[in-house]
Amino acid sequence: MEHIRKPEWLKIQIGANARYADTKRIVDTHKLHTICSSGRCPNLGECWGKGTATFMIGGAICTRSCKFCNTQSGKPLPLDPEEPRHVAESIRLMKLDHAVITSVDRDDLPDLGASHWAETIRCIKKMNPNTTLETLIPDFQERTELIRLITETRPDIISHNMETVRRITPLVRSAATYERSLQVIQVIAESGITPKSGIMVGLGETPEEVEQVMDDLLAHGCKILTIGQYLQPSRKHYPVAAYITPEQFQKYKETGEKKGFSTVESGPLVRSSYHAEKHLIYK
Repeated sequence: MEHIRKPEWLKIQIGANARYADTKRIVDTHKLHTICSSGRCPNLGECWGKGTATFMIGGAICTRSCKFCNTQSGKPLPLDPEEPRHVAESIRLMKLDHAVITSVDRDDLPDLGASHWAETIRCIKKMNPNTTLETLIPDFQERTELIRLITETRPDIISHNMETVRRITPLVRSAATYERSLQVIQVIAESGITPKSGIMVGLGETPEEVEQVMDDLLAHGCKILTIGQYLQPSRKHYPVAAYITPEQFQKYKETGEKKGFSTVESGPLVRSSYHAEKHLIYK
């Protein structure tokens, strides 16, 4: 596929200030992994400059190899038993009012990393009782008992991303399926915790397919949706089919909220954890 030039509205300045330097120092000192770095997030400068970061637990190597994702894939190292405490301490040092936790997929582990997830959440809550928490979880192979290990720790919001429309899912996701992700959303909804999901656009989907994802998510209890532009991490990743205009993103926002989402965060630079603290009012 022919390479498409990036439009002006996707060109950003990575600024740095004292808060950015402090955040980077804490992340580096505690040997933490962040999706901000591994995912090459375009909002890294803005978020770190405000003292917010999305922590990635379970190590830095994912057992899956999705064609949109820049996280390294392969055979992971054993889990670090000190990681839950390190993440909790970092949140305290950063004085975060709101934290977001995500992880790599750990299909190599008997419980797929669920108990490590639960311990991390417990440590964060114990050390930071006034910090609100959003978790962006894997599908845990749709094993309900493992998802419930997370819901029982009662984070404020639990997110699980659909990533794309039904037709494109098998082209870019290495193990996850569209139906499995919908079932994860439903288990979250049934727990009474607010479910959230996110998709990328610009992979070749149609507006009608995006609206179908909206309908499917709403039917499974999802309340919050994020929509952002897919950016190809490298030439070996799935190519960008189109750069969606800001006007189309606004249409998606209006359509989604009219359909029944509590809020839709939709824009070229939106990522699943971008402005996550704003979504607490919808929990």
